[in-house]
Amino acid sequence: MKKTKHRAGASMRKAAATGRMAPSRIIISRHRDYISAALSAPRISAAAAQQLIDLASEVEDDDAIKLLVVEGAAEAFCIGFDDGVDPNLVETVAAVAKPTLALIRGDAMDEGLELAMALDVRAALAGAHFGLRQLARGALPRFGGTQRLPRLIGPAQALRMILTGAVIDGRRAMELGLVTYLAPGEDEFSTLAADLIESITSRGPIAARLVKEAVLKGFDMTLGQGIRLEEDLYALLQTTEDRAEGVRSFLEKRKPLFKGV
Repeated sequence: MKKTKHRAGASMRKAAATGRMAPSRIIISRHRDYISAALSAPRISAAAAQQLIDLASEVEDDDAIKLLVVEGAAEAFCIGFDDGVDPNLVETVAAVAKPTLALIRGDAMDEGLELAMALDVRAALAGAHFGLRQLARGALPRFGGTQRLPRLIGPAQALRMILTGAVIDGRRAMELGLVTYLAPGEDEFSTLAADLIESITSRGPIAARLVKEAVLKGFDMTLGQGIRLEEDLYALLQTTEDRAEGVRSFLEKRKPLFKGV
């Protein structure tokens, strides 16, 4: 397999070399039924990590919010975490019960890839790069990378990437299943992002949460246990007003008006 040679952007290399890379923060955009969290710099600072942890709690508590979107606002999606980042950051984001979406316009490297893998759906530009390179500095991926990567692309490919520090581009990431959607350019990516957000937020929010629970919890169960979990969650859904609204809207041939109850 041909190894993709990765070249960091010139401005990113210069900032890293001079030590003048500004501490990141999270730029939060609130919309009618989703929240977007954009990173202001390629690395996540301790302060930005706390912002993202707090935002995860806000998303959980706000019944009007159906989706959390995480994207990079700088040259990269995220290329790592600064010292002092809360070790619970990635697991807090992964534990959000509502759907989550990563919009990856630039590189997702090291801890940044670990964060991206903790989100439910990953859409990327073809020119983005992906890698877990921690072994080169004598470290291990410690934000779930050794567990999530093999679950997404299989243990053999995961070991190849981690042990060799291989960096792959968006097209290869799509082939392996590391990203879910791929766009060739920014215009197509913007359209894809808007379509994904509309598609996810237009679904029944309770059903979406229960589907996420069924898939993620059921993955580590036997088939029989997973089917019983699915049956239990389906029975729970039948008690909700949203389920009744879904039936009414179908019979009346109109768009459902879900309320999350």
